[in-house]
Order: sequence, then C-alpha cells, then structure tokens
Amino acid sequence: MKAVAVFPGRPNSAHLAELPMPSLRDVPGDRGVLVKLLRVGVDGTDREIHAAEYGTAPEGSDFLVLGHESFGRVEAVAPGVTEFQPGDYVVATVRRPGTSLYDRIGMQDMTTDEVYYEHGISHLHGFLTEYYVEQPEFLVKVPPGLQHVGVLLEPMSCAEKGIHQAFEIQRRLRVWQPRRAAVMGAGTIGLLATLALRLRGFEVTTFARSARPTLNSDLVEALGARYESLRARPLMEVAREFGPFDLIYEASTSAAVAFESALALARNGVLVLTSVTGAGGSLEIPADRINLEFVLGNKVMVGIANAHREEWEMGVRDFAHAEAQYPGWLTRLLTHPVHGLENFPLLFDRLTTSCGAVKVYCEVAPM
Repeated sequence: MKAVAVFPGRPNSAHLAELPMPSLRDVPGDRGVLVKLLRVGVDGTDREIHAAEYGTAPEGSDFLVLGHESFGRVEAVAPGVTEFQPGDYVVATVRRPGTSLYDRIGMQDMTTDEVYYEHGISHLHGFLTEYYVEQPEFLVKVPPGLQHVGVLLEPMSCAEKGIHQAFEIQRRLRVWQPRRAAVMGAGTIGLLATLALRLRGFEVTTFARSARPTLNSDLVEALGARYESLRARPLMEVAREFGPFDLIYEASTSAAVAFESALALARNGVLVLTSVTGAGGSLEIPADRINLEFVLGNKVMVGIANAHREEWEMGVRDFAHAEAQYPGWLTRLLTHPVHGLENFPLLFDRLTTSCGAVKVYCEVAPM
C-alpha cells in the first residue's frame, strides 16, 4: 500500500513509499482493529519534519511515514475487540506509552522519557497511508453525524488539553470563576481554542498578525469573539481595554508574543503555552516585572504537549455542541483538500505558500 514518507534529517525528501498491508495479527491478544484512512490533516509539524528540523524514523527503518491527524473507518476487528465494529468512524490518538511512571499509568502525554513515541513524528510511522492496525484503547469513536469534521479532532484535542489543564491547576483556588480569555494566534488550533472557550461562556479576544478582513477573522467573529490584529494595535493596548485575561491560550508560534502575553494576565490567571518556537533564538523581556506580577498575583505559566484520551473525547463532545450552536462553522475550517496520496507535493505547497489555508488535508479515500 502507498504511504507518504520522508528520510529524517534530509530536507525536502518526501516521497511515495510502499508498505506491506497491515494485519489484525499485528496486534497481540486478538485485539487488533483494522482502519481504512479517509482523511489525514497536515500542519506546521509536518512542514518542519519535511524541512528536516526534527523527526525520527522507527527502529529498523530509514524513513518515517508522515501524518498525525487521522480520520478513518473501521474495516475489520479481531475476535477480542468489543469496543468497535466495522463501519465505525475513528480517530487514532498520537502518542504511545514509553517507560516512565506516567507512561505506565496511561499518561504518556506527560512522559518524562527523553525518547517519546508519536505517530508520524517520533519513532512511529504516521497515518499518511491507506490502512493501519491499532489497539482499541488508542482509538476514539466519532459519531456519524461528525464524520465531515472528524479530521479536525487532533488539533481540537490540543485546544481542549490547554483549557482542561488550566481548570485542573486552578482547583487549588477552591473557587475560580474566569470570564475573560485571550487566544494568541488564529491558525487552526487558535481558532479551535476560541471555539472551545466560547462554548464555555468566555468573553474571548483572539489575536493574530493579519489585519481583517480574512477568513480567520470572519471565523473568530462568527463565534461572537473579538478579533485583534497585532499589526493594527499593540497587544498591551488591547489588553488594557479588554483585559486583563483570566486565561490566555498561546498558539502564536512567537516567543515574543508568548512572553508579552504574560503581562496581560489577570491575578490568579493561567497562561497556557503551546507554541514550539525553536531553540536558537534569544529575546529581551521585562523579567523583573513578569516575575513580580506572577509572584504577587498568584499567576501560573504552564506548557503543554500532546493530549490525553480524555481531551480527545472532550473534543468530540464540543464538536457536537458546536454543530448545534454554530452550524457549519467547523466545516469552514477545511479549506484546502488534496485528493489522493500520489498528489502529496500539493500538501507541502499549500503548507508553505500564502494561500489563505486554515486546514490543509489529504482526501485519502472517499467518505
């Protein structure tokens, strides 16, 4: 079967590879689920792996199959599987257990291992292929009524984790009643974080670089949120008018925006950092002021990576609520389909050019 793969460490090495067809017998204990891929999303992570910025092939392989945003249909199940049946729509979670204490209790998203296992990213082949076989515990069922937006569940799980972790942390306060939130960045994850916060009743201000009108600004405002361009107004000017913010979800991919966000945080607020901004840059920041305000204001800054199964399931529930409250909104994110694995060069063209894309994805097979 076909798959889109790269040679890690070699820039622009994406190619069409041939893989053996997986079998239910690949999973021990009669617990295999065979899934046919229907759609696979691509994002900045895939672009960066294609550019050889990171990415690690599985042991014994010199290539890595890309794709961590999957959506598929169950084709067959082994005798020991009762959770799924053929015809079910599913999404596969991304990270798999390693050896740390957290991995052993099912919290591999919090692993302390130096080596971690993520499909399409690190030590595990991804989903830009035709079929895969998986254990039921790593699959999340998507109701038929959400099949048209199921490929968005992986980025939604990241948005859900940041918000969920903020509330988990603030249980220490006994009573936390946040009202104002800011989202830094209006890409796919920033838009989905805006959605999740609006569904929870927050007053939301979403910041981005581009001046309105854009599709992204239209999507923000369609949720009843506020869109602010950092090219039009400085962040702190906006924060003085509409902040300070009880919760800030940072997804801008800019370290400068991330640290400036710290100055816009309310007392008892939480700043959630999700951007991967590289390791080589340096930045001058008002460190004394940030430190003072965090200490005296009982503020929290937390980083998150990946998501727990619980957050994937939260995403399914929020998608159902969104379809009722903001019908058609999620579908508008699916801007740039590419039909067929053999047309994979178009995926990277659309990731690297200014084509107004919100979500680029591959239509692997008909729905």
